Amino acid sequence: MEYDGKDLIDLGYEPGKHFAEMLKVANNMAEHEIPHARILEALDEMYEDANFVPETIPLREVDAFGGYNAYLDPGETEYEEKNNKAVYETMDQLIRTPTLVDGAVLPDACPAGPLGTIPVGGLAVAENAIHPGMHSADICCSMFLTTFDLEGNPENAKKVLDAGQAGATHFGYGGRKDMGMGRHNDIMQRAQENRFLASVKMFKAMDEHLGTQGDGNHFFYVGYKESTGELTLVTHHGSRSPGALLYKEGMKIAEQFRQKLSPDTLKQNAWIPFDTDEGQWYWEALQIIRDWTRYNHMRIHDEIWEALGQPRQTDRYWNEHNFVFKKGDHFYHAKGSTPMWDNYAPHDYLVDDRRIIPLNMAEPILIGLRRGDEAHGFAPHGAGRYMSRTAFNKLNAHKTPEQIMVEQTGDLDIRFYSGTPDMSELPGAYKNASDVQRQIKDFDLAKIVDRIQPLGCMMAGELPKPWLNKKGKRR
Repeated sequence: MEYDGKDLIDLGYEPGKHFAEMLKVANNMAEHEIPHARILEALDEMYEDANFVPETIPLREVDAFGGYNAYLDPGETEYEEKNNKAVYETMDQLIRTPTLVDGAVLPDACPAGPLGTIPVGGLAVAENAIHPGMHSADICCSMFLTTFDLEGNPENAKKVLDAGQAGATHFGYGGRKDMGMGRHNDIMQRAQENRFLASVKMFKAMDEHLGTQGDGNHFFYVGYKESTGELTLVTHHGSRSPGALLYKEGMKIAEQFRQKLSPDTLKQNAWIPFDTDEGQWYWEALQIIRDWTRYNHMRIHDEIWEALGQPRQTDRYWNEHNFVFKKGDHFYHAKGSTPMWDNYAPHDYLVDDRRIIPLNMAEPILIGLRRGDEAHGFAPHGAGRYMSRTAFNKLNAHKTPEQIMVEQTGDLDIRFYSGTPDMSELPGAYKNASDVQRQIKDFDLAKIVDRIQPLGCMMAGELPKPWLNKKGKRR
């Protein structure tokens, strides 16, 4: 007999593209006088293969591998209790992501997005997976320190802040065109060979965002080293537009894998398997963006060094707190968590045993060493927020900006690049710095060996938002 589509439907098969191949095989077997029963067996196998849907990976139970450790004191105020509850609720959902094998919550923890999003001060340990959403758009947000052989006093601090305001740095959206990477720069050459970075848009961003620090909690801090009294500059920012562009591409690829591998996983927790071509390219792209960020910090510090008359530098090093770190087969996604373990970046230029942990513009910046293996060898990145910007502004709505500034920062030289203060970045919007330091000690997260005492600080301030319409909605 000769088989046709109606025969296959009568046999119970759903029509589809597979029918053409099934009919070809069935009629070929019939020509060779293969028994009908054997033909049906072959058709069943082909139909099963054609309609096979790969088994997807389900979410884990919250306590599938013992959950996660929390290095966080119980809240003593209404705001602290509310913050802690939100952090635990989001971590309980995050830890269900199938790739995760461990996690931690550090003392500076605060929520940073929809339920299930890794909080600031969070750590997520994954196997064979890079989660772009867990390092976020501000890839490689980091600290960079330079100490000069000059007395750390208000007069010298003013020189540094004046030089910063005059053009050594730039806060706010957009870039600048007076520094420039240069096409022969090693970082640019590596970017040209990477499938995630090789675009005109990326090269333009790397060029124009050099020497910029953005907005939010990023800062340009001047103080003196407690141990020596020397003038010290510390900058805090991430990878700016280049990092945001890479994050956007990474999330696109991760979403494609999520739909295939684990559609139940939250979109913000999608991942790129490391053992794929995409995973290898993305990992390399992260390292290039990391090097660009370090170079960005360094250029700003070099501008200040020149403005001060090129004094001897007695100290210079840096560290990240918003990145993905690889240890053995595991990927440590640190969202606002500082790696304290040795050789977290082997043979890396300007990496020191000491780590920089900021608190806020009016408090010392901590210099710490690794103390133990708690929290997988990570410490806080600083004093996270414990109330939203809106809540802080409402709480102080009855005060003038001048009153709030004096209350919060005293006689420190505090500046806002835009010229308009951003009250929500003042110390009172953040967790108590003394409490964070105490928890660092109590939980054995770091050994504090020095401090940079504050003299002044510059942040972005209130900025116009041209991407919003007059009603405050995104265009």
